[in-house]
Amino acid sequence: MKHFGLKNVLPKKARNAFYKTKHYMTILVVGASGATGKQLVEQLLIKKHNIKVIVRSPEKLPESWKSNDNLQIIAASILDLNDEAMRKHVADCDAIASCLGHNLTWKGVYGQPRKLVTDAARRLCDAVKTNAPKKPVKYVLMNTTGNRNRDLKEPISFAQKCVIGLLRLLLPPHVDNEKAADYLRTQIGQNNAFIEWAAVRPDNLIDEDQVTDYETHASPTRSAIFNAGKTSRINVGHFMANLISDATLWTTWKGQMPVIYNKSAAE
Repeated sequence: MKHFGLKNVLPKKARNAFYKTKHYMTILVVGASGATGKQLVEQLLIKKHNIKVIVRSPEKLPESWKSNDNLQIIAASILDLNDEAMRKHVADCDAIASCLGHNLTWKGVYGQPRKLVTDAARRLCDAVKTNAPKKPVKYVLMNTTGNRNRDLKEPISFAQKCVIGLLRLLLPPHVDNEKAADYLRTQIGQNNAFIEWAAVRPDNLIDEDQVTDYETHASPTRSAIFNAGKTSRINVGHFMANLISDATLWTTWKGQMPVIYNKSAAE
């Protein structure tokens, strides 16, 4: 892994000591070719972490990634990897981040795999548990405010319950998002020896060019159906990157499902 900037001003021994104090991490990102996944990877690269991405179509990735010494591109469909390959890819990882989602096409919404997000979470976590790392690996899932944190018994209106019931019937990706978070809550839980997790819930996603002020909450402060707020994809990437990198922030949110809004939308 190549680091820029210090090579010409510090001797090798001093550089090595500096890098050790910076606590650079190795992070696997799945769903990195998506709109939010790209933002997350960019934020992690800014922090100089060592990134691995598993993508079906590497040609869709930014050219700058292909020449970045801190980024390894693995061309594969995540669910097509066998168990041995999965264990290999997560073996040296300090964290795994999932920005997987379903394409907004007929095939993407109603075709296979219908449980992409859930099955990927399960298989990646199984690989981590089989490897039995010495310290827990962080698993950060991008989720949605349309999914409740059932650990907190978050209240919603009868009308919203009805709409979400229809979404479960009509939109398989919504069920997939719910089941992925439920897997982390109920199957990984709060005291797993090998995995710690957080599920980040943005509201209505929008595109912006720069990180702006945003707020995080333990539960939604507005209706995801009838009064949705806005969350920029770059802010989601920024928060997820900080969540992975900052030990204090991780302690605050691990085992939880933080909600993120652009600050102007939350006021």
